[in-house]
Amino acid sequence: MRIRAITFDLDDTLWPIAPVMLRAEQRLDAWLRAHCPRAAAAYPVEAMRALRDRIADENPHIAHDFSAQRRLSLRAALLAHGYGDDHVDAAFTAFYAERNRIEYYADALPALDRLRALYPLAAITNGNADLDAIGLAPYFHFSLRAGAFGTAKPAAEIFHAACARLGLAPDEVLHVGDDPELDVIGAHRAGLRSVWLHRGNATWTEASAQSEVRPDLTVRDLGELVDALGDAPEADARASPR
Repeated sequence: MRIRAITFDLDDTLWPIAPVMLRAEQRLDAWLRAHCPRAAAAYPVEAMRALRDRIADENPHIAHDFSAQRRLSLRAALLAHGYGDDHVDAAFTAFYAERNRIEYYADALPALDRLRALYPLAAITNGNADLDAIGLAPYFHFSLRAGAFGTAKPAAEIFHAACARLGLAPDEVLHVGDDPELDVIGAHRAGLRSVWLHRGNATWTEASAQSEVRPDLTVRDLGELVDALGDAPEADARASPR
């Protein structure tokens, strides 16, 4: 592979997302109990989660925008109990601050340190993580979030937009992610090279129903990716992100 840039998924690629979301939901619940007790009583964590899922199902036009889904669910919960939009904004702020408090996989930062010295890096995520808030922005030339972009992976458009900003053809860009459908198959269909970062024991055949598509590379952690890519690309082959 002649790779000139690398794009990364974020959630469950650089950090595990389940504990992050649980802490964010618990932080939201604590905030609601302190500031909006009537809504908190009606919507403890499990009920708030069910409300958010229902709101997402009822609003497929914002399926790509998790922040919009969260705000809409908070509005439904709070306004019905006599609280205003200022409470909705403050509740979302409390939730979102905790959502951006993550704990990296042990291999993530060492690998990013090595890779950013060799390649331009960018993020492509369906989630709503804020790299500035997390402190990860210096590693990346840019981040494309589905909510802001308007389309989510596995749609080719978001991959192609990243390639355009990098000033590269799709087959010169390597996308790294944990999700077989969203990351590997999406990248493949958009013409990018792909890495399946799989920290478990399942084989590709067990993980994906798309037997005709396979990742260019499968790794158990990002250290394996660095080792597999080897030395830096030639200096005149490096991209200048636009």
